[in-house]
Amino acid sequence: MSSSDAPSNATGGAGPVSARVRVRRHADRGRYDAATVEAILDAALICHVGVVEDGQPLVLPTGFGRAGRTLYLHGAVANRSLRLALEGVCVTVTLLDGLVLARSVFTHSMNYRSVVVRGRARPVTDPAEKLAALRAITEHLVPGRWAEVRTPSPTELAATAVIALDMEECSAKVRSGPPRDEAPDRSLPVWAGEVPLHLVAGSPRRDEHVSTGIAEPPSVAATRGRFAAPGGEAGGA
Repeated sequence: MSSSDAPSNATGGAGPVSARVRVRRHADRGRYDAATVEAILDAALICHVGVVEDGQPLVLPTGFGRAGRTLYLHGAVANRSLRLALEGVCVTVTLLDGLVLARSVFTHSMNYRSVVVRGRARPVTDPAEKLAALRAITEHLVPGRWAEVRTPSPTELAATAVIALDMEECSAKVRSGPPRDEAPDRSLPVWAGEVPLHLVAGSPRRDEHVSTGIAEPPSVAATRGRFAAPGGEAGGA
C-alpha cells in the first residue's frame, strides 16, 4: 500500500503498514496512532489469539504483556496455538465501555475500544528476553507483583514457551457517545441513551495457607484502586 493509500490519522501519526488492518466498516472510528493503540492494550487484561490449525480457524483467550512495540504471549512448551502463531497470528483485545440504547432496534450499538495486531510471531529463546517477557506479562496483569513473589526457576522457565509479536501491523477502533438515531426516529416516545459499564474489583480473598501476619501487598491494593467503582470504593466480593 502506498502512502497515498494509507488512511487518515486523527492524531497525525503514520497509518497502518498494510490494508490488512485498515478499518473499513465505520472507517471514521479507526485509529492508527501508537498512543491510542498502546493505551487500549495496556488497559486490557485478556487478548484473543487467532491462528489457523489444519485449515480451520482457532481463537483462544490468554494473558499478554507489552514492552514497547512488542507483544509477548506465553504458555506451556507444548502449546499448539503459540507454535501456530509462528506461521501467522491475529491478536485482538476489546474493552466494552457501555451499551448504547437507541429508539430503533437497527441503531442499537455498544461503546468500545478495540485493537487488532497482525503478523508472524517469533520464538523468544534468549534467556534474558524470556525473563523480561514473563515480567512484562506479570506486571501487565498486576503491576508491582513481580517484586513481591518468587521468580521462575530454571525448570519452570524450560517448561514455558514465550513468543514475541512486533506491532508493525496494528490498528484500533473506537466508538463513544450517544445513539445515532435517524432524524425521523428522534421524536419517538422511546427512552434512548447510554448504559456505562465498568470492570469493578471485589474484596480480595486471602488464601487459606497465607499466614495471618502477612498483610495485603501494595500490588493488591493498587489493583483494587485500579478497578474501583466509579465515584466510590471497589465493589464487594
